[in-house]
Amino acid sequence: PSAWPSPWPGGCSAFHSEAVFFSLPRMGFIRDIHAAREGTGKPTISFEFFPFKTPEGEETFFGKTLPTLLTARPDYASVTYGAGGSTREKTLEIVERIQNDFGLTTMAHLTCIRHTQAEIGGILDEAAKRGIQNILALRGDPPPGEEWAQTEGGFEYASELVAFLRDRGGFGIGVAGFPEGHIDCAEGREADWRHLVGKINRGADLVITQMFFDNADYFRLADYLNEQGVTAPLFPGIIPVASAGQIKKFSAMCGTTLPKAFATRLEALGDDADAVRDYGIEYATAQCHGLLERGVPGLHFYTLNKSQSVLRILDNLGLA
Repeated sequence: PSAWPSPWPGGCSAFHSEAVFFSLPRMGFIRDIHAAREGTGKPTISFEFFPFKTPEGEETFFGKTLPTLLTARPDYASVTYGAGGSTREKTLEIVERIQNDFGLTTMAHLTCIRHTQAEIGGILDEAAKRGIQNILALRGDPPPGEEWAQTEGGFEYASELVAFLRDRGGFGIGVAGFPEGHIDCAEGREADWRHLVGKINRGADLVITQMFFDNADYFRLADYLNEQGVTAPLFPGIIPVASAGQIKKFSAMCGTTLPKAFATRLEALGDDADAVRDYGIEYATAQCHGLLERGVPGLHFYTLNKSQSVLRILDNLGLA
């Protein structure tokens, strides 16, 4: 498709004292972007970002990180929604700016927690005014130290939010999938997968998985969905490990297993940040190779608002 106007003359970005030229995909529904990419036989590439904690972080992201990542010609991006709905306005602002200033289709995360149905309707009104066409519908997590509780007049499950979005119309809808099962699903992995099928049947267009480190977990979920007749694409979520302590914290929070050999190697590397980052790139590259060889529809990278590791992985894969 034809490229959208670049914020830089001539369709280039000037940073690091170099002019880097790129073209960007036309904005629209992510389901259509994926369908067009699928027709070429190539995987979609997408990036996840989170709202910044400081003005300096925002300046670095828009001035350096995002322009650098755009050289990889991603198909779309997504922006997270803080625990307890704490970044509601900021999430919409970031999505709007990425789309308007950089021409990249971007999906806003939206959670049920601490919102009534009427409030969610208002958020969607605001999103539509800002030109946002894609929503990742999530139950959401409470702030640290708090227990999950349904808001009076709100939704209890992400499937209810999906149905609300579908009935309203005007949005492409994504949902989250959990290859190892959701950490809060006491009934087990396959019970959680049944809930995922329910979300898809109520109107979701696509699924993005939580991070995982054993491809067998992804393919077990993919096989299950195929057996249930699900045709929505299942995009694997990949996180390049940059810190052993950080990934241990993340995995504990979301119930992701660290394979023994992987964890042992991280322990051996200790506090050598460069070595850990290089190993994270090596591991994620191998993981992506294995996924692509078996025909996954795309790769969704949890960037942690960084560019170096993701770009090196894509370069290793011949996709940068």
